Amino acid sequence: MKKRNPFFFLFLYGILGLSTAKAQGFKNGWVGRYVNSIINDTTSAEKSTLTVYPTFASAPETGVELGASILKLFYAKGDTLNRLSEMQAFTFFTFKGQYGIVLDNAIYGDQDKWFFLGETKIQKFPLSYYGIGPNTAGDHPAVVDAFQVLFKQRVLRRIKKNLFVGPELDYQLLSGVNFEQPEEGSPYPIPVGGDGTQNLGFGLGLVYDNRHNVLNVREGLFAELAYLKTFSGFVSDYSFGTVNMEVRSFHKIAKNNVLAWQVKGQFLHGEVPFNQLTMLGGDRLMRGYYLGRYRDRNLIAVQAEYRMLPFGFSKRLGASVFASAGAVSPTLGGFQMRNVRVAGGVGLRYLLFPKKDIYIRFDVGFTREGANFYIFNGEAF
Repeated sequence: MKKRNPFFFLFLYGILGLSTAKAQGFKNGWVGRYVNSIINDTTSAEKSTLTVYPTFASAPETGVELGASILKLFYAKGDTLNRLSEMQAFTFFTFKGQYGIVLDNAIYGDQDKWFFLGETKIQKFPLSYYGIGPNTAGDHPAVVDAFQVLFKQRVLRRIKKNLFVGPELDYQLLSGVNFEQPEEGSPYPIPVGGDGTQNLGFGLGLVYDNRHNVLNVREGLFAELAYLKTFSGFVSDYSFGTVNMEVRSFHKIAKNNVLAWQVKGQFLHGEVPFNQLTMLGGDRLMRGYYLGRYRDRNLIAVQAEYRMLPFGFSKRLGASVFASAGAVSPTLGGFQMRNVRVAGGVGLRYLLFPKKDIYIRFDVGFTREGANFYIFNGEAF
């Protein structure tokens, strides 16, 4: 799940400290006490926490993003033998004319009997559009301005230890669409769904999950196989199906270091609107590429990351090194090595909630098209 990080001054406050008389006055004021309660969280691990804070984030799709967030972290029945659950609501705006509200949840029931995993987005979110296919040019994108609603929820029941099965629901609305063609270069053909679309998908998912802290996994395995189907005429403009396959594996190396890797595949069939095609790029997979830099009906991508959480000489500072490769294709048999894109990068980490082991990440991703920066809390995967 993508997270916004607490405002940047919290990070500076925690690293630099405040030692002057003026700084001491700030620390003793209500603002200072509030900041200190976040930076130096003394809540016992089994207690739930509810934190309200201003947020700051950065990504190539949004530029600078400001907002406010409410984050609740808890263990079912206050038992740390259960998995850490999280619920977050945040609202945001950017200087690119984007704004909205987002709700995220990853809730584990007592003894993992139930697992609720989902997200809701209501937003106005202009994005660059590079066309469809594995070889689209990147110099003159169109801008797609639209109002978007996304509601996705999985309700999973444990059938064996760490194994869950259950229905999935996926509703997406795109309305008020305005395609702003580039001033230079050829105009883009309006794709399927380019005049606006809504689609409701029903599906079934099988999930294996033995992670304990979904925001910062140090050891464990997550695997998902799911199928979703929309039906034209039933709250849907188009009929298409989606197969989602994903594996994430985490291996503890020494005391504080983690080696993590991920393999992801998405495969669609039917008449698919452009906004629900598979997309390469973003702050989670293929960091360095703009979200949707390449989009098509099928996607295969892999990434690996080595995390030092924290450094041996620090209680809060850490770092990571990551690399990824991926491709999109119009057909299952159309993947070609020449269309594989690669990305890599480095990042800094700052331990924000020591009791919950949650870090802010500052990543820079490099591709053959340049570099992009990301600031969020919680790891990319």
